Amino acid sequence: MAYQGFAQEYLGMPAVTRAYTTACVITTAAVQLEFITPFQLYFNPNLIFRKFQIWRLITNFLFFGPLGFSFFFNMIFLYRYCRMLEEGSFRGRTADFVFMFLFGGFLMTLFGLFASLFFLGQAFTIMLVYVWSRRNPYIRMNFFGLLNFQAPFLPWVLMGFSLLLGNSIIIDLLGIAVGHIYYFLEDVFPNQPGGKKLLLTPGFLKMVFDTPEEDPNYNPLPEDRPENRPRDQDQNQQQNPQ
Repeated sequence: MAYQGFAQEYLGMPAVTRAYTTACVITTAAVQLEFITPFQLYFNPNLIFRKFQIWRLITNFLFFGPLGFSFFFNMIFLYRYCRMLEEGSFRGRTADFVFMFLFGGFLMTLFGLFASLFFLGQAFTIMLVYVWSRRNPYIRMNFFGLLNFQAPFLPWVLMGFSLLLGNSIIIDLLGIAVGHIYYFLEDVFPNQPGGKKLLLTPGFLKMVFDTPEEDPNYNPLPEDRPENRPRDQDQNQQQNPQ
């Protein structure tokens, strides 16, 4: 029963959230089982551009460290806010959601070229949290039963918590910065006087990820309209579905 409930919950996750969280868990499990090592995954511009180890552009977003409190903490926040974004403001716009992933990952990679950052998954999680929090500014939050605040303060609370754990806040600041850039270009600037939408999802992403909408101007032939279809034909189709 527990397995069926887990499987149902897993299959009920939206596609992008399911794919990303699964990739993160599998990567961490592979490291834990010593099939691979973090040295094969981390962001290294020299190995990427000179040794053509292109996979590092992706794998550095998938590893969140060894199994422990930090890993599960990041997975919970990644799953929760990635799913709420995909089922909320990006519902029916999977291509736009994937484009946000690509845009955020590209900016973080550019920053990684000039800083000694090896893994960017936590920054990516903070970016998702930031975008969700700015799009839901009036939701009241509670952090471990200790703090009550409104959603836009959540990324800063997480950064403060990371600081209390003795971690560097550079990663958190990077996620907040990239999240703000996306939020400003997507939600703020287009609504300003003289502003326009600058982030346009490429057409090929829409072709791959979004189901085409029905043409409202489509006019079926008379013989294809339900009211003009012979009753015997309808009954035969119901009795002999293809």
